[in-house]
This record gives sequence, C-alpha cells and structure tokens, in this order.
Amino acid sequence: MFERLYQNIVLEKPKLVLSILIFCILSFGYFSKEFKLDASSDTLLLENDPDFLYLKEITERYGTNEFLILTYEPKKKITHDESINELLNIKSDIQKFSWVKSVITILDIPLLENTDENITETLKNYKTLKDKDIDKEKGFDEIKKSPVFKDFIISEDGTVSSIIVNIKNNKNSNNLEELSVKELEKIKENQKIKNHENILQIRNLINQYKNGNNNPNIYLGGVPMIADDMISFIKKDIVVFGVGVFLFIILTLWFVFRSLIWIIIPLLSCFSAVIIMTGLLGIIGWKVTVISSNFIALMLILTMAMNIHMSVRYLNISKENINISNSEKLLLTTKKMFWPIAYTVLTTICAFLSLIFSGIKPIIDFGWMMTFGLLISFIITFTLLPIFLSIFDKNNSLIDKEPGASFTNLLGNITLRKSNLIFGITIIVILVSFIGISKLEVENSFINYFSKKTEIYKGMKLIDQKLGGTTPLEIIIKFPSEEEDEEIDQDFENDDEFENWDSNVEQDNSNYWFTENKINKIHSVHSYLENLEHVGKVLSFSSILQVAEKINNNKKLGNLEMGILYSKLPDSIKKQIVDPYISIKDNEARISLRIKDSNDNLRRNDLINKIQYDLENKLNFKKDEFKIAGVLVLFNNLLQSLFISQILTLGFVMIGILVMFLILFKNLSLSLIGVVPNFIAAFFILGIIGIASIPLDMMTITIAAITIGIAVDNSIHYIYRFKEEFKNNRDYEKTLKKCHSTVGVAILNTSVTIIFGFSILIFSNFIPTIYFGLFTGLAMFIAMISVLTLLPKLILVFKPFG
Repeated sequence: MFERLYQNIVLEKPKLVLSILIFCILSFGYFSKEFKLDASSDTLLLENDPDFLYLKEITERYGTNEFLILTYEPKKKITHDESINELLNIKSDIQKFSWVKSVITILDIPLLENTDENITETLKNYKTLKDKDIDKEKGFDEIKKSPVFKDFIISEDGTVSSIIVNIKNNKNSNNLEELSVKELEKIKENQKIKNHENILQIRNLINQYKNGNNNPNIYLGGVPMIADDMISFIKKDIVVFGVGVFLFIILTLWFVFRSLIWIIIPLLSCFSAVIIMTGLLGIIGWKVTVISSNFIALMLILTMAMNIHMSVRYLNISKENINISNSEKLLLTTKKMFWPIAYTVLTTICAFLSLIFSGIKPIIDFGWMMTFGLLISFIITFTLLPIFLSIFDKNNSLIDKEPGASFTNLLGNITLRKSNLIFGITIIVILVSFIGISKLEVENSFINYFSKKTEIYKGMKLIDQKLGGTTPLEIIIKFPSEEEDEEIDQDFENDDEFENWDSNVEQDNSNYWFTENKINKIHSVHSYLENLEHVGKVLSFSSILQVAEKINNNKKLGNLEMGILYSKLPDSIKKQIVDPYISIKDNEARISLRIKDSNDNLRRNDLINKIQYDLENKLNFKKDEFKIAGVLVLFNNLLQSLFISQILTLGFVMIGILVMFLILFKNLSLSLIGVVPNFIAAFFILGIIGIASIPLDMMTITIAAITIGIAVDNSIHYIYRFKEEFKNNRDYEKTLKKCHSTVGVAILNTSVTIIFGFSILIFSNFIPTIYFGLFTGLAMFIAMISVLTLLPKLILVFKPFG
C-alpha cells in the first residue's frame, strides 16, 4: 500500500511534488528571518530550578542595577597624576553615553577617616582622591584597607582598580506584567540590540585608551558583556560550523562520486532541510543557545549521511540492473532503504530525545530541535532526492571504482584472520573504559568554559584573582519576628558624638530594628565567611558598621544610635550602602560574597554544604533562620545534576535502541551484537574523558548518548545488508566480503563526513562545544572501526542467521 502510494505520488508526479516542496521551502525560508538567538542566564540553568526563583526574589528585594565593570591597570601608580587624570577622562567619556546612569571609580570613594566632624557631617562633607587638598597616598591607603572597598574597587596590592558602570533601567521595566508575551519578546529583542550597541561603544572607548600614550591594561566584564559576547559566539559558531561542514561535504561528495550532479543533488537536500528547520524555529519562536548553536552543522552532517546511503544504494542497483527503467531503480532503492534509514533516524532521535531527561533547559531544547530536524531531513531525503534523480539523472551516472573500498576490504580481511587481535583490543578498551569512568567528575569553572584568548576569560580571571572573585553567593539571615533580647543603649545621652543630634527625630520602627542580637548574628556570619578558603570579597551591614565605628573614633555604636543614624542618612547614601544589605520590612539581612572561581582546588558542592553545616552547628542558626542563594548555588545545582543526567540519558538511549533493534531484526542475539560495538565506543570515550581529568559539562554529558544514537546507524545498515546478502549465498565469509565492499564503503564515507563534521566544532570559543566536537568525532571513528571489525566478527562467531 505504502509503496504504491509513494510510487504514484513521488515517482510518477515528480514535478508536482517538487513544486509543493519549493513552495514549502520558500514559505519556511520567509519565516527564517524570525530565527533568534538567546544568551541569557536562563539558558545555563536547570529547568524550573526553585533556587533561581528565590534569587530573582531577593534581587528585587535588595535592588541591584545592571552594570558593567572595567578593570583598570595603569603603567604608573594609580595615585600618580597621569593615572588620576586618565581615570577622570575615562569616567567623563563613559558618562557621556546616554545609557549610563552613573560611573563609580576609586576617585569617587569617600575618604572618611582623619576628620574631627561627627558621622553625619562626615558623610555629608566627605572628600575623595580627586580633591586637591587631599594627601593622595594616605587616602589611597585608607581605601585599600577599607572593609567595603578593598578587593572590590581596588586590589589588595593596589595595582588594579575597577570602574563600575551602572546602566539605566529599561523604561518599560515598571509595567512588564501588563504586557503580552509578544510585547515582552519585542522589548527583550530591542534591549538585546541596544546592549550590543552599548558594548560596542564602550569597547571603542577602551581601545582608544589602550592605544593611547599611557597604554593601560583595561578589560571589560559584567553580565551584559558576557551575554552580548555569547550571542557573538553563537553567531560565529553557526557561520563557521555551517560553512566548514558545507565545504567538507562538497569535498566528500566529490571524493565519493566524482560527478557534479552527485554533488548538487545531495547539497540541495541538505540546504532545503536546514531552511525548513530554521523557518520552523522562527515560527515556533524557539531560540538557539550556545548549546544548540551546532544544530545546523549536525543537520547538514546527518542529512548528508542519509543522502550518501541512498545515493550509493541507487548506484549499486543501477550497476546490477542495467536493463530496468530509472523509475524502477528508484522504487527499488527507496524500497530497500526506507526501513534501514527509518530505523537509523529513529535511533538517532532516541539519542537526542534522551536529552530531555537531563533537566537542563538548553540541553532539553537541543534534544527537541534535533528531533524535529531529523524528521525534516528524513522527509526531504525520501522526496527531494528521488525527485531530482528522476528528473536529472537520466543517464544513470555510475561509479567505476568506489573510493574507500580498499580500506574496508582490508578491515574485512583483518576480521576474518585476526580474531585474537580484535577481541584482545576490545578487552583492553573495556578495561580502560571502566577505569576512566570511575574517575569522572563534574567539578567545573564557568571561567573555563571560554577560550583563554577571549575578553570574557581575561576579564573574569583578573577580577577573580585581584578584585575579590567572580561567582556571587548570598546568605540571607532571617530574624525571628519578636526579638527576645532587644535592647536600647542606655548610654545614648552621654555619647559626645551624638550629643548634637536632633532629639526630636521621628521615632519609627527602623530606629528600634537594630538590636544587639541581630548585629551580632550579622557580624558572626560575616567573620566566618571571610575566613573561608576560596571566598573572596564579603560585603554586609557588618562592613558598613566597621566603617562607621572608625569614623566614631573606633567606638562601638549603640543600638538606638544605629537606628537614628540610619534614619538621618541621605536617601542616596542609604540606597547605595545600606539597603542592599538589610531589609527592615522583611526583618532580614543579606550577606553578599564572591567565590574565587578559577581556583583549581575549589569544590563548589563541598563549600556550600560546609557553609550550611557550620551555620547550623557552629554558629547555632536554625534551618529556617538562613537561606543560601546566588549564582554559585544555581551553577552547583547544574553541575550536581550532570551525573544523574548522564545515567538517565544513557539508560534511556540504550534501552530504547535495544528495543528498536528487537523490533527491526526480531532476534535477541542479533540485536545484542548490533548494539555492543557502539556501546563500547561510547563508554570508551567517557573513559578517556575521565582519564584526561576533563570534568563533565553541559555538552560532554551528551556525547555518549548522541554517539550511540548516530553510530548504531552504521550497525543497522550493515546488519540489514548482511541479512539481505546472506539469503542469496548462505555463506558468512562471502557475505562479509560483499558487505565490506558495498555497504561498508557507504559506512566509511558517511562516518568520515560525520567525524570531520564534528571536528569543525573545535573552532568554537566555547570550550564545552570544542570538547563535544573533538570527543564525538573520536567516538564516531572508534564506532566505525568497531562496526567494520568487531560487529562482523561477532556475527561470524554467533551465526545469528543460522
């Protein structure tokens, strides 16, 4: 029924079907303009992570502006007049940008020590390093020792300073809840474009100063810059991967077929499949992330593999059946190749669908994208390719000698004569796999996701090592609703520092919020965190109090004094230095710290667990009195999920493919024989990753599942052909030789295409993508050798066909 329908529609009315396909390609091509990229932080998280929702909640509560950070390292001392003038000029030039809200440099830091004025007067009339009557060395030394600004605005050694560029909030950010999804997407896209323009502006300015007379070292950092660079990486990867694979496919097709028509026809199939898929992504609104940026290259590779198998079989049938018509050859080709290719597509889809169990949003999206892409490639292969062949290849161009046959024949001879060698190498590979897999780890650094030549890496490394670390962590202390030991300092009236304060200050709740119990809790947690290895800069209300006590002649502030000081502070200062660390309304305090992410000895999960344990057991906090949050927690959640993800994805794909083999071949021993070589190849790669001490990441956890899914395609084609040929001669050795000289050549050519296609990914700036390309290519090579040696050897030993 299906064959008749296929013949009546596709083969007998090729021009009509071609017209429909052209219409579909043009239609989807039109919507491909809606194809979008996404580099937001959401794309590097676990799906529906509750810690992400909590982080958003405390970010809104304590109010943090989006900002860029510049690291400024002048050739001369920062206090030198030339450095100060240059820093002033940089600040002035940055402030001219319309999108900049404010710029904070070391020259704006208030110098609060060595003054005879009281606290409030000091805060109102403070001086800075840019004031002419200031002892710059003394002031610089004060900032270097400041509990608030050391390792934040200035490095401990005083050589590197940071420039904080606060960005104006989006005008539409206040009424986002009232907007539709489409309007929100439009705002995000406009913001993305604007952010890119902003980054270009500030980078041009940085380059002007870098190439100026003083030649300072300046690097740009911050979340907006990372997001923009990630989009640039994705765009570059899509172009580089696509063009690289496209050129290699042309070379492969020429090597295999040596005919222009056999280059054009498969290329048109690949091009059509990619156009339809990008259009579909545009219609659905599915955005491509750094994880899925290689989907075009993968689609080209896998579509080409289907086309080569179809084309080689068509040419074989043409060579063996010279007297039948072209339509009969096409019908016979599609009849013999439909189920093998259908099952290869299903097994590959099974591999990509297994990624939905990872729980990691970008990997899940990648799995679904490739699933739809493979279905499109399959439809195109069985429509466009036969149509072009029926219209253009009337002369039945044949290949006199198939390239690669000598190599596959060599592997065939080794299989027949070198049993001990094959099984000996297999045992060694299995042992190495077990040893390597036992050494697998997930500990990784976000910095190490990027090439060392990128500005992201250079900037983050410098901030990490000299300016207090990069990865934020938040400790939220939740105070009981009723303070049992609330005290008011009875010596308030006798304190000379406060004797001139207005005695009629409005007494509100904030005045009495600052109790000894709360302050001691904040102090104890702050002090504990500062003494932890791998912890960089720690900021909290404790830091502010340390500065206030220095101004107060090193005298401790009383509870009510803190309350009155808080109420008398100007709103501008209060918003900058106090409100980010306490929330009187929510009766809690925030301690912000940064982790030195580039430290090789850092174990994120151990550090988080240690803090959790020590807060409960050493500092005597109850579980509901604190909460650990922040980017480090989100990143750690992602890392800890990788082992489970690896097990789930591998388990799903192994069971799924074994079931498909049983359905296809209806033979348990043959099904096991078919999957074993590919499982061995996948586990061997995991073993190599473990032995090389390369941590699992968002890309490497997909290698084993994808390798099995793609590599079993070769097993299906080989076993299917072996079964067909064995019916004719009933001789295992003759059938092996026949298969190695026919389908073995197709397997070799498609595998080489896939191997080199994946190898193109090494040109990415994203390290996980490089590992993905390198190790998947290596796994495909091992799988190809296994399918052409171990697989036929197992068939010869177990004789599953009787």
